[in-house]
Amino acid sequence: MKILLTGATGYIGKRLVPQMIEDGHEVVCAVRDTNRFATAYPNVSVIELDLLNKDTLKNIPIDIDGAYYLVHSMSDTGDFDSKEATCARNFNQAVKATNLSHVVYLSGIVNHHTLSKHLQSRKAVEDILKMGNYHVTTLRAGIIIGSGSASFEIVRDLVEKLPVMITPQWILTKSQPIAIHNVIQFLTRTIFNENTYDHSYDIGGPDVLTYKDMMLILAQVRKLKRYIYSLPIMTPRLSSYWLYFVTSTSYYLAVNLVNSMKVEVVASPNDLAQRLGIELMSYKKAVEMAFTRIQQNEVVSSWKDSVISSHFHSSLQEYIEVPVLGCYVDNRTAKTNDRGQCIERIWKLGGNAGWYYGNWLWRLRGHMDKMAGGVGLRRGRTHDDEIAAGDALDFWRVVLADRSKGRLLLYAEMKLPGEAWLEFKVDGDTLQQTATFRPRGLWGRFYWLLVLPFHHFIFGNMIKKIAGG
Repeated sequence: MKILLTGATGYIGKRLVPQMIEDGHEVVCAVRDTNRFATAYPNVSVIELDLLNKDTLKNIPIDIDGAYYLVHSMSDTGDFDSKEATCARNFNQAVKATNLSHVVYLSGIVNHHTLSKHLQSRKAVEDILKMGNYHVTTLRAGIIIGSGSASFEIVRDLVEKLPVMITPQWILTKSQPIAIHNVIQFLTRTIFNENTYDHSYDIGGPDVLTYKDMMLILAQVRKLKRYIYSLPIMTPRLSSYWLYFVTSTSYYLAVNLVNSMKVEVVASPNDLAQRLGIELMSYKKAVEMAFTRIQQNEVVSSWKDSVISSHFHSSLQEYIEVPVLGCYVDNRTAKTNDRGQCIERIWKLGGNAGWYYGNWLWRLRGHMDKMAGGVGLRRGRTHDDEIAAGDALDFWRVVLADRSKGRLLLYAEMKLPGEAWLEFKVDGDTLQQTATFRPRGLWGRFYWLLVLPFHHFIFGNMIKKIAGG
């Protein structure tokens, strides 16, 4: 069967593709920016689709049989609920001329009488999709636990960094987390399953836990002793700042998470797991599996590589041509004795490997960026030695990564009075390293002069280390 996969670059979408191929389907991956998605899987095609841009709706193939609807805008700083509703209506309009018979929509558990704006938006999208001329199955999940998931990484950050926590009262809110492994099983086993047509199901793991319970279990798995105390005085704003400064989440994502965490998300009982032959994984086992994947460097997808981890909502193509006019440029070259090893060092930049020189200065810049409301360095990188266009790399976004040509282009997502690019290019035995800054106003020009002395030491020594000197 031919299946349209919306949200193919997201945390869930990236994990669905190999399973769909294994199940024998032909997959059409719909992405807003085709430069962000590359695949070597057979029977996979890629189309550009932005459900807010009606000009791209014509790219949906007529002969699709099914679709996964994984479009969300959780951390958007604008009117995300209105945008999500518009996306759903445009989707319904766009697929009228196709062969689409079944849509599986991954939503959030909405069984509480008071919903966050985020969960209200999910429910509104579900209602709009039900108006389409196809059958729809809605799977409603709460917290998803897996390597690279936002919920797991936030809980992990809190537990590993803070031996003692004075927490907001929502730490005692009940939730029913589910393993990413089970989520993928539910998604793949409901598509074209006529018994699930036009039904909505809550999906959750076997454990109903408070956020405090989840933190203490993760601490147990990591063999850490942690003390957690809750106070009723922390406002949503303070809670959001607490998550933002302690974890790698963006501030706007923290706001939406806090609003959702105040709402109890416990699945309504149903027998879908039994009917589909799914063995639900305990929270503890899901955490153990997540750490196994991390230790083996087998993280398939991460929320940090999604645009929700930053303010980056543009196409990568807009930044692939580095500007020349009106820019300040720091251009350096160095000879390398081993081109392959030089490229390997470039491909390991950031994350745990650091930046080869003055790592404490990079960390200081990351802390300054975090204080200014930026992303900081805490996102790190998803893989130790693999980079793809669209990935987050500390406070950079990968715009282009071509290992065969030895070229890596990064765009700065830190708070700056202007725009910045950092490019590495290995041509023969010569490494070229170029930092480009396009200032915004007088303060942008002053900023460049202010950091120029640091560039002399950092960039000068960094290129020597990368070249192998």
